Amino acid sequence: MLVERDLYVSVSDLNKYIKDRLKSDEALMNVFIRGEISNFKDHFRGHYYFSIKDEGSKIDAVMFSNKNKYLNFKPRDGMKVLVVGAIDVYEVTGSYQIYVEIMEEDGLGNLHMKFEKLKEKLANEGLFDVVHKKEIPKFPHTIGIVTAPTGAAVKDILSTIERRNPATKTIIFPTLVQGEGAKESIALQIERAQNYDIDVLIVGRGGGSIEDLWAFNEEIVARAIYNSKIPIISAVGHEIDFTIADFVADMRAPTPTGAAEMAVPNVLDVLENLEQMNTRMTNSMKNTIKTYMTKLETLTNSRVLTKPMEMYALKEQQLDNILERFRVGFINYYNTKNNNIDYLIDKLNMLSPLNSLKRGYSFTTLEDGNMLKSVNNVRIGERVTIEVVDGKLSAIVGATHMGSKALEGRKKVKIKGENIDDIQLKLE
Repeated sequence: MLVERDLYVSVSDLNKYIKDRLKSDEALMNVFIRGEISNFKDHFRGHYYFSIKDEGSKIDAVMFSNKNKYLNFKPRDGMKVLVVGAIDVYEVTGSYQIYVEIMEEDGLGNLHMKFEKLKEKLANEGLFDVVHKKEIPKFPHTIGIVTAPTGAAVKDILSTIERRNPATKTIIFPTLVQGEGAKESIALQIERAQNYDIDVLIVGRGGGSIEDLWAFNEEIVARAIYNSKIPIISAVGHEIDFTIADFVADMRAPTPTGAAEMAVPNVLDVLENLEQMNTRMTNSMKNTIKTYMTKLETLTNSRVLTKPMEMYALKEQQLDNILERFRVGFINYYNTKNNNIDYLIDKLNMLSPLNSLKRGYSFTTLEDGNMLKSVNNVRIGERVTIEVVDGKLSAIVGATHMGSKALEGRKKVKIKGENIDDIQLKLE
């Protein structure tokens, strides 16, 4: 049954009417709600978009940047909060939501408490320690993918690998990623992948609420990742989403696409790097060859090769000069030593007893052959022998007289040294 056309209203008019009716209800202008944050989004302009839920239902919420800048905490999924705000209609979609003015923590939500408890337990066991992290190979041949067989995540991973290096092989291990049985399915497929020749394993899924991602916060999944012999890159949700799997994995990627980029090098980048390396090596070899060519040219143009006889004559002249200096030095040394010897011989001759005899002196010996040095050493009537320069005289002592001590106080000359070069004269 049709009614008059004037009774029909537009969608915009209806939404505006509902909006006005809600605004006229003072009870909805200052609403106090207790609930748990879910599906939290931090907009790049600073606005917060999320849902507040309890066991039975949920309501969408928004908190603009001019309000949330006063918060002393960072909201996150699973957190229980107390909010104050106004209910209003977003006319574009016709949906109503609460525009939050004030928000306070009301303790941690159940999921968040479970997350923190398991995180602390596994951390204490050392599952997150860097020492257990396996290195991701730079040039993998085969990539394993543990994710849902359909959906955006697996498509993004496969297309990224194909774009970066078409030669890379992929093996998909299909699994549930949310809901009942998801945690067991993920753990089973990780264990199954250990039987394949795989270089890297990507484990993950696309974005979603904390409930959607919760399978990757389960202990069975964390231990399967930890026990894997294959290096694992986790790729769960978006960049702002963190799960227990991310802490245990050998590397965390912000998205499934990011995981594929981390696992597979871009073949074009590799070729470019090889080309750059080849250029550097070629330039280095050219510079080395140029340096040696310059040295070779210098040697080729040197006098040693261009005028060898001239260099020979120069060296021969230098050798002659050295020999001449040696000869002159040796002669001077010989003459000096020879003069010293002549000088010492003259000194010895001057001290020789024979020279004293030539000057009219004599010396007397007793019958036993000892030299007579004092009148006290001879007796009257004793025979003595007097030696002069040209012979000997025999005499008998007739008398003795104590004579002058004129010779006393004279210096005696003492000769020291065994070799002629070492002879020294000393007056005593």
